[in-house]
Amino acid sequence: MLRLWNDHRRDQPTRVVSGLCRRDAESTDAYRVIMASQSSTATEESSTGAVEPESAVETARRQLEHAAELVDVDPNIIERLRYPKKVHEVTVPIERDDGTVEVYTGYRAQHDSVRGPYKGGLRYHPEVTRDECVGLGMWMTWKCAVMDLPFGGAKGGIAVNPKELSSDEKERLTRRFAQEIRDVIGPTVDIPAPDMGTDPKTMAWLMDAYSMQQGETTPGVVTGKPPVIGGSEGRDGAPGRSVAIITREIVEYYDRDVSDTSVAIQGYGSVGASAARLLDEWGATVVAVSDVNGGIYDPDGLDTAAIPSHATEPEAVMEHEAPRTVSNEELLELDVDVLVPAAVGNVLTAENARDVDADIIVEGANGPTTTVADDIFTERGIPVVPDILANAGGVTVSYFEWLQDINRRAWSLERVHEELEAEMQAAWTEVREAFDERDVTWRDAAYIVALSRVAEAHDTRGLWP
Repeated sequence: MLRLWNDHRRDQPTRVVSGLCRRDAESTDAYRVIMASQSSTATEESSTGAVEPESAVETARRQLEHAAELVDVDPNIIERLRYPKKVHEVTVPIERDDGTVEVYTGYRAQHDSVRGPYKGGLRYHPEVTRDECVGLGMWMTWKCAVMDLPFGGAKGGIAVNPKELSSDEKERLTRRFAQEIRDVIGPTVDIPAPDMGTDPKTMAWLMDAYSMQQGETTPGVVTGKPPVIGGSEGRDGAPGRSVAIITREIVEYYDRDVSDTSVAIQGYGSVGASAARLLDEWGATVVAVSDVNGGIYDPDGLDTAAIPSHATEPEAVMEHEAPRTVSNEELLELDVDVLVPAAVGNVLTAENARDVDADIIVEGANGPTTTVADDIFTERGIPVVPDILANAGGVTVSYFEWLQDINRRAWSLERVHEELEAEMQAAWTEVREAFDERDVTWRDAAYIVALSRVAEAHDTRGLWP
């Protein structure tokens, strides 16, 4: 564990809690009261200890309402931001390989476009719902704003298990979905990207289907596609790269070096694997990683380059030799300096938040921390760097890809990495300054930056008619 992290707010009383030098708990009382009152109805524990799960849209709205308490914003603008501008729900029938027809449900939630076209991923997962897409779309609005990108937020997907589809079936599903949402997407309207269960090939199919109907090749309709058809170098690993960059910065903020840091990462897909390998390269000790089947643990550090990512060899983490195996639940409670939940949402909850033994949490996945868990971490003095900053590398390099498509000029991988480093550093600086000046949590600081920008844009444009 990292011991005695120095609090950079020198005028605040500090105390040692679990080996980490943190602010006095009294400075977070007001925050805890607000969060507790907001979360009581949705996540109260029953007499049996069960906790009702909180949906993405519930979490997103609670975070918005709390951020509004910290920023001088017209309450009418906040009311508008509580709701998506549009939610499109479509049926997606496809012919299966055996000749039968199956009908799936697809969604595209468009939250806010005051700063530019909608931007957000498309996911294929059995648990995709309208509310999930709305909540994730809200987070995309804040993510684009905290990075100061000229986009608004959107998210979509199809309620389907992609593992049960052949490649041909997945292609037919994607092309039919593209046709169903063709009128509400476009390079200046709404630009999808890969997400859970989708990949560059999925984006290639979607781009081709859209282009065929438009009568011209339109690479800018999606991002995250293969470079050979207008994609950007470095896009696949960008979310993980930004997680690694922000992990490095937060560790250095507390006067430690990344080479003295132990890290556990839940999830070894494009985000987790990229973050793990880059942190490993920078000298961090990555002691645990996992996939859907469980994880491996080595206190001396894992050879992250030797462990295949999910994209390379799905569900292969457990096949790699290590002194010890752990469940995904156990990984979250390991005694490490930095915990990176980079798999799915809602893994840090009221049930396990008090058992987390990391000094810092950096959110690699979207929405891995519930409202109540966030409150508990604040009470315990555990810094949580939010997803809207940490994993924003994906949408940032998507922005680079969009620019390359518009200008018909490709960037080198070196330039992409340099530009991403610069953008992440700029966003980190803005959030760090808000954190230092406002005496708030890291999540609050990120939301202050994002909400201020979105609100200013709404105020400038006004409401018409």
